[in-house]
Amino acid sequence: MDKEQINQLGDELYQAMRDEKAITPFTDRDIGITIDDSYYISLRMLENRVEKDGEKIVGKKIGVTSKVVQEMLGVHRPDFGFLTDVMQYPNNGDTPIKGNMISPRAEAEIGFVLKKDLVGPGVTEQDVLDATDYIVPCFEIVDSRIKDWKIKIEDTIADNASCGTFTIGEGRADPREVDLPNLKVVVKKNGEFLSEGMGSAVQGNPLTAVAWLANTLGEYDIPFKAGEVILSGSLVPLEPVVAGDKMEMHIEGLGSCTVNFV
Repeated sequence: MDKEQINQLGDELYQAMRDEKAITPFTDRDIGITIDDSYYISLRMLENRVEKDGEKIVGKKIGVTSKVVQEMLGVHRPDFGFLTDVMQYPNNGDTPIKGNMISPRAEAEIGFVLKKDLVGPGVTEQDVLDATDYIVPCFEIVDSRIKDWKIKIEDTIADNASCGTFTIGEGRADPREVDLPNLKVVVKKNGEFLSEGMGSAVQGNPLTAVAWLANTLGEYDIPFKAGEVILSGSLVPLEPVVAGDKMEMHIEGLGSCTVNFV
């Protein structure tokens, strides 16, 4: 796929996000899109957000890491994308849907906040531990600019890994002092139990997921940077949300996070 076509598709996704109007999946079009094409399309979309809207990159994300999410979406390998400052909303504050997202779904995650740069390939789980300052509970609110969430891996990577917004909760822990695979999250929606999951849902260990992301982005010469937050993937099934919903999560030994949708 040539640069002109890549830029055109990245611009189309950016405009879909701004107009809140989903578009036909790229994989349903006869354009021969590859994962590499998708990554460069996502960079064009990101370039628009940075240059036109003044957004700043504050982290990265990995998605579609757990089997339950892969089965929900029909996508059978992880995706990856970027986080910007505009995507972040405060804990227990209001996250708007109208004027902000098309078809949001909430997922409970563990975030890694870095104290030093991390550059792949060749990053190990121990390297991730060494580079991490602390971990945090967080909600990522995924959102697809692809119509009806009819995505394949190329669609979601192009669409910045279907990222909408994120919220970092209260509480932090040293990842070297907790059993990451056995951290348990309990999620409530509108005050009622919704789901629960374990850290092991994310590729067996969130460290494995973060190392994979560092190495995958390293192939494109993209580093993790000190101070960034890395979202490691959902521990539970994605939950559709609408204005008026309240999502809460608690991870024993780590902390809690709350999002109010308006």
